[in-house]
Amino acid sequence: MVIIMLGAPGTGKGTVGKMLSEKFGIPHVSSGEIFRSYSKKHGTVSKIIQNYIDNGQLVPDELAINLMKNRLNESDVKNGVILDGFPRTIFQAEKLHEIFKKQERKVNIAVNLSLPDEEIIDRIVKRRTCPNPECRAIYNLDFKPSKKEGICDLCGTKLIQRADDNIETVKQRLETYHQTSEKLIDYYKNQDILYTVKLNSKSDVTTMGIAEEIKRYLGI
Repeated sequence: MVIIMLGAPGTGKGTVGKMLSEKFGIPHVSSGEIFRSYSKKHGTVSKIIQNYIDNGQLVPDELAINLMKNRLNESDVKNGVILDGFPRTIFQAEKLHEIFKKQERKVNIAVNLSLPDEEIIDRIVKRRTCPNPECRAIYNLDFKPSKKEGICDLCGTKLIQRADDNIETVKQRLETYHQTSEKLIDYYKNQDILYTVKLNSKSDVTTMGIAEEIKRYLGI
């Protein structure tokens, strides 16, 4: 089972992806986490990656593909994976197809989360994240606040606002998305594996109904 999460930044791909991971029992793999992890460990290249992230730009195709290829060769994703944040370009999607073809696998469904830009901006600037690498829980000051202000409900770590969760960077990320990643919607629609979920900006997206809908769509 291979599920790809599509949608603009801030639509909740990570939150829904983790929910689906629990529902289907397969790993949730976030390209953002891979990039951030790599950027902390590898000297000059790490600074280049972090610069792209901080400025709301895409990590170059070649580097993104190589990092994801390495991750998809690990043993825990052999029986299935939920990809969040990859592919982001048609070129990456084509290379991903080649990787899976060699592994005798394919993408089963591309889940597209849809939300207007102005609501996305509001969501992101009010987002708070748990920096604990073993947790990474996400909260929202409006519709999903932590029980104790500024503290993660799950692990007790102090919540942070990511450096790139500001209006200027979000607008740049959205512009980049519309210029590149948005084309993936048609790419997977033409393969008849696109499933679009229209979101409500004032409610949490982690409803079990989404997982049930996808299960019915896949006939499992």
